[in-house]
Amino acid sequence: MRNSSRYNTVRRVLLGTTAAAIGAVGMMMPMQSTAQTATVAPVAWTQPANLADLIEVVSPAVVKITATHTGKTAENIPRGALPDNLPEGRMGELFKRFFDEQQGGPKQFRNTQPAQALGSGFVIDEDGIIVTNNHVVEGADKLSVTLKDGREFDATLLGTDPKTDLAVLKIDAGGKLPSVKWGNSDKLRVGDPVFAVGAPFGLTGSVTSGIVSARGRDIGAGPYDDFIQVDAPINKGNSGGPLFDAQGNVVGVNTAIYSPSGGSVGIGFSIPAELAKSIVSEIEANGQVERGWLGVSIQNVTNDIAESLGLDKAKGVIVDSVQDGSPAKEAGVKSGDVIIGFGDTEIGDVGDLTLAVADAEIGKNTEMKVYRGGKTVVLEPKIAKLKTDTVKLASNSNSASPDFNLGSLGLALQTEGDSVIVTAVEPDSGAASVGLQEGDIIVSINQKPVNSLADVNAVIDEATEAGRPSVLVQIERDGNRRFVAIPFTEKG
Repeated sequence: MRNSSRYNTVRRVLLGTTAAAIGAVGMMMPMQSTAQTATVAPVAWTQPANLADLIEVVSPAVVKITATHTGKTAENIPRGALPDNLPEGRMGELFKRFFDEQQGGPKQFRNTQPAQALGSGFVIDEDGIIVTNNHVVEGADKLSVTLKDGREFDATLLGTDPKTDLAVLKIDAGGKLPSVKWGNSDKLRVGDPVFAVGAPFGLTGSVTSGIVSARGRDIGAGPYDDFIQVDAPINKGNSGGPLFDAQGNVVGVNTAIYSPSGGSVGIGFSIPAELAKSIVSEIEANGQVERGWLGVSIQNVTNDIAESLGLDKAKGVIVDSVQDGSPAKEAGVKSGDVIIGFGDTEIGDVGDLTLAVADAEIGKNTEMKVYRGGKTVVLEPKIAKLKTDTVKLASNSNSASPDFNLGSLGLALQTEGDSVIVTAVEPDSGAASVGLQEGDIIVSINQKPVNSLADVNAVIDEATEAGRPSVLVQIERDGNRRFVAIPFTEKG
C-alpha cells in the first residue's frame, strides 16, 4: 500500500461493559459486538442548507450489491439426527426442516437453495469501477449490481483486501456511469456534517445524515483500524456504501456499527477515504495490496516504561524482539529500542507504526528514529514486502516476569547456564503487581543483558543510585519476549 496519507491519531476506544457488540453491517453478517471549560466564540454551522440538492447529484452513483451464495447441503447433519430413507424432493426437504427445528441441529442445512446477501457500494470511476466491503462479497459465487435506475448487471470481482475490509468490483453497463469522487478525510473534524447513502435492509437509495462523532477509532477489526465514527444511522445493508461530506465527496466507506440489538443506535464506523482510495487504486491495478514489512515484535510504551527509560512522556513503541533476516535486523534495530519516528510519521503507538510501515515503499530505505540509551539514533531499514502477518502486536495488559533474591522487586532468582530464571514472586510486590510468574526468564534489565545474578544486582544498584522508581525488565515466556516496568517495592 503506497503513496497514501498516514494517520497519527490515537487508536483506542473504550466500549464499556454494556452487553453490546461490534460487527460488520452487511445484511448476512452477524453483529460483533475531563471536561475542560473555555470561552469560545460561536461560529456558523456549515451543514448544507438543502441536502436534497446534493442527494440528487450523488445518489445515482450509489448501488445495491447482491451476493449469491450456493446453498449448504445436509452433509454436516449430526449422526442420528435424521431418519434413514427420507423421501426425495419437497417432502424430504420438509422433513429435514422439521427435524432441524425440533432437535436444534445446525442451521446450515435448513435451506439448500442459494442464499443472497445484500450490501451497498458506489461507482468511483465512470467506466464501472465499484467500491464496497470485502465482507459483502466474501465467499459469493455470483455478484450483481443494481443501479438507481433499476438496471442490473453481473459484476466481476477485481480483488479484495480483507485486512481493511475493502473490495473492488467492475461492471460493463455499455456506457459511462454516474460516479462520485474521493474527498479528503484528513480534513474532517469532529462535528463536521456527513451523510450516508445506501441500501439498508435492501431499501435502495436510503439517505441518513449526522455528524462526525470521533476520529481514529480502533474497534478491533484488524491491524489497520483507523475508523471515522459517525452518528448518521448505519444499518445492515449499508456496508460498503459511501459516507459523504458537505460537498458531496466520499470521505469514508461505511463498514461497521456498534449495537446491542442489531439496529442502529447512532454509532457507525467508516473507513477513511485517505486509507481506502490508495487500496482501491492498488487493487484496481494489481488485484491485490502489497504492504511493507519491518520484522519486529512491538508493544506500546506505557507510563511506567517511559519512566523507567527516562522518557518525558509515554509515546512510541518499544521493540520486544527483532526477526532474523528482517529489514529491521539488517538496519541494526535492537531489542529495547523505542521507535519514535518512521519516515514523515511521528510514532505515538503501535497503530501508527503498523500503518506507516504498511504504507512504506517496498525496496526503499526509510528513515526511522529510535530512542536508545538516552539518545536518538537514526536508522534506515530497507522495507520488504509483507508475505504474512509477521508483526506481532503485544497486548497492553500488564503481564511479565522478574525475580526474588531481589527483595526490592519481590523476586527470587536463580541461574541456569547463561539464563536467569524467576523461581518465586513475592505477593504484593512490584513484580507481582505486573504479573511476573515463576519460570519467566530475565533477558535484560534497563536494556542491559543479564546472564548472572551479579549482572542483575549491578543493574539494580545502578538504577537505585540514579533514583529510578522502577526498572525496565525484558522477560521471555513461552518463547515470546516482552518488556515490563517493575516498580521497586516499598519497605515499611
